[in-house]
Amino acid sequence: MIKLKTPEEIELMRESALVVSKTLGMLASEIKPGVNALFLDKLAEEFIREQGAEPGFLGMYDFPNTLNMSPNAQVVHGIPNNEPLKDGDIISVDCGSLKNGYYGDHAYTFPVGEVSEETKKLLKVAKESLYLGISEFKTGNRVGDVGFAIQNYCENHGYGVVRELVGHGLGKKLHEGPEMPNYGKRGRGKQFKEGLVVAIEPMINMGTKRIKQLKDGWTILTADGKPSAHFEHNVAIVNGKPQLLSTFQYIYDALGIETDEEDNFRKENFVL
Repeated sequence: MIKLKTPEEIELMRESALVVSKTLGMLASEIKPGVNALFLDKLAEEFIREQGAEPGFLGMYDFPNTLNMSPNAQVVHGIPNNEPLKDGDIISVDCGSLKNGYYGDHAYTFPVGEVSEETKKLLKVAKESLYLGISEFKTGNRVGDVGFAIQNYCENHGYGVVRELVGHGLGKKLHEGPEMPNYGKRGRGKQFKEGLVVAIEPMINMGTKRIKQLKDGWTILTADGKPSAHFEHNVAIVNGKPQLLSTFQYIYDALGIETDEEDNFRKENFVL
């Protein structure tokens, strides 16, 4: 079911989203060769609770951890373990929070140490496709407009766009309508209206679009074993235009990265 949000609800959802944004920013400086995902998961749970929120994923559908940690060929829903990260790895960190009765939910794929040029390009294109999709999230457009923008950009770079896993509406439930595929045709699907809040999350594979699932019932991998990148933002339609509720700026501050990629989608007078 699609539930449009009031301006007051959107501001509460911004608080929830920023809990996740700050958590990812805290983790950014901890992700390095030799560190394991269980250690990072524990840090994240403690940090979320310190901000007066609850981990959004812990116990959801019986998921055992705070973070989805998906390295290399894992696409999403990886369960944190004690295997050390290695130089040249990448790892998708998907995090959720519950605060004021509303969910925040977004993700970032981090390079671990020094990664290959081929991998850097995958991360760059996948993240760029996220903002292309967000640009299409506005009053009067449709679900297919967002999906087309992401699909077209990534496939033109030779990458596979996962079909079975999609973005979603967000609110008092972690997964609300509408579903937000990363593929589609322009002018197709549900039409966007003022007050809609969604999680847009391209899942882009270096090789085939096909995926498989491990016997743990959670972990999704690429069918050909090549790396996958996953980036996700929470976005609301405010005054007809897309407005970010989440931000990667805490990550960039931690890593010393300068970028203006979010400038067109930030709330006016937004202060971190």
